[in-house]
Amino acid sequence: MNLTSYLQPYGIELTGVLTLDACSVHKPYLLHRAGFDLQKANTIFVQIFAVPYLTPDAQHASRNLSAYAVSEDYHLFFEQLYDELLPRLRTEYSDHLFAGFADHSPIDEISAAVDAGLGVRGLNHLLLTNRYSSYIFLGEIITDLPLTPTPSVLPPEARNCHACGACLAACPMQSEGGECRSSLTQKKGNLTAEECQALQRFDSVWGCDICQQVCPYTAHAKARGTIYTSIPFFHRNTIPHLTIDLLDEINDDAFSRRAYAWRGREVIRRNLSLKQSQRKED
Repeated sequence: MNLTSYLQPYGIELTGVLTLDACSVHKPYLLHRAGFDLQKANTIFVQIFAVPYLTPDAQHASRNLSAYAVSEDYHLFFEQLYDELLPRLRTEYSDHLFAGFADHSPIDEISAAVDAGLGVRGLNHLLLTNRYSSYIFLGEIITDLPLTPTPSVLPPEARNCHACGACLAACPMQSEGGECRSSLTQKKGNLTAEECQALQRFDSVWGCDICQQVCPYTAHAKARGTIYTSIPFFHRNTIPHLTIDLLDEINDDAFSRRAYAWRGREVIRRNLSLKQSQRKED
């Protein structure tokens, strides 16, 4: 068995199963905390799954945020998912342990997803899927309930993309050198003159999607009509274009639900101010 039927009502279709001993465990304390005995890793199972997040709003021509930040913070989706699903599983299979993770995970999620057949690793270090390209978040349910591992584990030579190089060719960091634009938008404190100029040349005030936009997987997923998510959470309360006025209008509770909230208002206010001053100069 697997847990796919439990995930499908939440709009999650792309899933796979592998044993914990087939995963790279880099935060074992999270598993210990959940009650798992790592000496029995071959009897512990990982149901890993992809959560698509791209919406048509995230393709708006005036968008100035990374696509993942157009909707509310994806961590809130996973919190809601696990708050609803894990108690149900623990009731139905009361002799077994269940724990849910996303992002802050005990395992190397991308490697596990590749091994479970969800996709391949891209040159941009993202998971590339045929259905959604790289516009996905990864989550996993770990359990000692016996599950059936996904049979088609990719051989080593098929774990990576075809390395067309489109992502590297389009990446400003590769052509200009210096810090990743996404990291630069999240940097606290005062920026150097060069960093300010780099942000002013950049359309986004938070994050960067360039490598995703130019990837052939993205073009193919768009052509198939599968790239957009059907999950209602990501279609609600979208903000594709942020301004200083809008930032000031958002109350603290609503702001705390945005993906950029962890850095505080001042970081993104600074980025917006840089773009505003650039427009005045132009």
